[in-house]
Amino acid sequence: MKKSLLSLLVFMFAFTAYSQSISKNAIGLRLGDNDGFGTEISYQRGLSENNRLELDLGWRSSDHIDAFRLTGLYQWVWNIEGGFNWYLGAGAGIGSVSYDESHFGNDHDNDNFFGLVAGDVGIEYNFDFPLLLSLDFRPEIGFNDYNDDLGFDIGFGIRYQF
Repeated sequence: MKKSLLSLLVFMFAFTAYSQSISKNAIGLRLGDNDGFGTEISYQRGLSENNRLELDLGWRSSDHIDAFRLTGLYQWVWNIEGGFNWYLGAGAGIGSVSYDESHFGNDHDNDNFFGLVAGDVGIEYNFDFPLLLSLDFRPEIGFNDYNDDLGFDIGFGIRYQF
């Protein structure tokens, strides 16, 4: 038992000793496609060596729907090797949507606010210069007529680090 505990502690120390610290700030774009939100302005703020907050502002404008949403995620980041990291996160968001009633009929309201909860898992590459590329999977559950089910979003991010 003592050997197992000692081995676990040595492994945990080795894992954290090789962890790569994340940048204090990163800003850029996240390109995905869940419920029509194709492009998001994305900001990441490092909170500690291996934790960060990500805020994404997305919008959609078409002939029949105008919408925006703000999503916030708390993320845990682990180094894989070299410049590669993987991360896991959870968070929530709010938004507003405006429908064209003539397109959808009378069963939809003109304007709606909505909420959502989201998870996030992804992989990123941190270049030697201030560029960060990421690919993530984000399941989301919405809470209103516009976004009332489980949706899956795969996004590609490109961010400038400072």
